[in-house]
Amino acid sequence: MKRLGLTLVAAVCLTATTFAAGNQPTTAKWEGNINVNKLSKYLKLNAEQHEEVENICKFFNAQMYRATSSTKNQDQLLREAVYGNLKLMKKTLDEKQYADYTKVLNITLKNKGIEVK
Repeated sequence: MKRLGLTLVAAVCLTATTFAAGNQPTTAKWEGNINVNKLSKYLKLNAEQHEEVENICKFFNAQMYRATSSTKNQDQLLREAVYGNLKLMKKTLDEKQYADYTKVLNITLKNKGIEVK
């Protein structure tokens, strides 16, 4: 009975640490695979906005790759890349498009395991 109890406690501890480790924010390498055409369709961009968003996405990909590859100031570089992207997008998109874009960006960053503080 004592062995069964200890085995059960060990199993619960192992399960708890596995789930806790999986929920920790990590900074994954940025792959830079933003599909501008799908984003354009989702946001219903006009031709001028599409071109500007494409340029912003290229710049954002470069900044995110630099930030996730960095060993120093990684949190600061991530923050600057994300907020710089949002600032540029706010100038390019209307209010509804911008609100939809922020939702997409937030979900994308969470799915990649990137947390901006």
